[in-house]
Amino acid sequence: MKSSAGKRVLMLLENNAYPQDGRVRREATTLIAAGYQVSVISPKDIQIEQPWREIVDEVRVYRYPMPPAANGFLGYIWEYSYSMVAMFILSWLVSYREGFDIIHAHNPPDTLVLIAAFYKLMGKRFVFDHHDLGPELYYYGRFGGNSNRFVYRVLIWFEQLSCQLADRVIATNESYKAIEMERGKVQENQITIVRNGPDLDRLRLMAPDPVLRRKADIIIGYVGELSFQDGLDYLLRALHHLIYDIGRLDFYCAIIGDGDALDSLKQMAVELNIDEYIWFTGWLSGSELVRCLSTIDVGVSPDPSNPYNDRCTMIKISEYMALGKPIVVFDLPEHRVTAQAAAVYARPNDELDFARQIILLMDDQERRQKMGQLGRERIETKLAWSYQEKHLLEAYEVLDLPREKSLSVHNNF
Repeated sequence: MKSSAGKRVLMLLENNAYPQDGRVRREATTLIAAGYQVSVISPKDIQIEQPWREIVDEVRVYRYPMPPAANGFLGYIWEYSYSMVAMFILSWLVSYREGFDIIHAHNPPDTLVLIAAFYKLMGKRFVFDHHDLGPELYYYGRFGGNSNRFVYRVLIWFEQLSCQLADRVIATNESYKAIEMERGKVQENQITIVRNGPDLDRLRLMAPDPVLRRKADIIIGYVGELSFQDGLDYLLRALHHLIYDIGRLDFYCAIIGDGDALDSLKQMAVELNIDEYIWFTGWLSGSELVRCLSTIDVGVSPDPSNPYNDRCTMIKISEYMALGKPIVVFDLPEHRVTAQAAAVYARPNDELDFARQIILLMDDQERRQKMGQLGRERIETKLAWSYQEKHLLEAYEVLDLPREKSLSVHNNF
């Protein structure tokens, strides 16, 4: 049964599967609870069998086969071109079967704006959900500032086009909002900040995993994508310092996740002669993931400082905080905003100092407990998804107004 006109949403998600993408799942669930009809187009998860069409918690999900992982510039061209065509074809099917009034694009890539532009010609509203800074992700995160500047400029153009065509822009933090205003030329009253708050109903401390707990006195944990921009190479070198320069052997590190850097990270661990201290778990979810995270003593987020990471809010940090775990990070601006006193901060990109900060927490159980408590309280009182979903709904309420009125509503979110 179709929802009333103006309440039907089509979400486009290219860089992850649904419902595995936590932010998109939380947003879709919030909109469903508010009376919207939500459809999602995403790739299939290559790790598990997923049907091409199903209903997940009232969300109508349409999936296409995921393309091979991109490798280099031509790989990205193929991945995004294939995905754009697949999503556009499925969007026609959704339009026929379900109908939609609002197209909500979750970047990356920013090329999703091309699909949104087509439907804007047909009178649909467009929400640009700005998850990642695409130009910086490609140029600095993936290729360390050594890629083609022309490609970087093209990506900026797509980002600007997304911002300019959007009826509403959703930013994940103040840094992204500043980019949208300065580079995207978006008026402040067209931007809503919806942070990456964890869902406390899904993240509840569990009994520790007995096998992992017996590995060492201190369990270090990382959770998230294993991509080249995430700094796992910095973590491995920090662990090498921990063992061979500082002489600490009383730890074990669980690296939870999967991604295109996994094979190279495993090889690097062998080359650094630290592989016996590391467990690459692969992708975990549900209770298996929460049990593993409940076991760790120290959470790490080794994202190095660069023009991409300096502006990003990492969901892994708030997940550690939700489970009462102290954190070690490099001293990046948005890390400070999120974690505050729940983290210790190493000098940016200094792997030896990162190792020293880990030792500070390894050797001080009382400090770990206090930091973990402060982090949990910050999530419960400020950052949980329950505090963020109201901003999402307020953005949609403004979107429902006639365009000339929505532009006059000042955003204080």
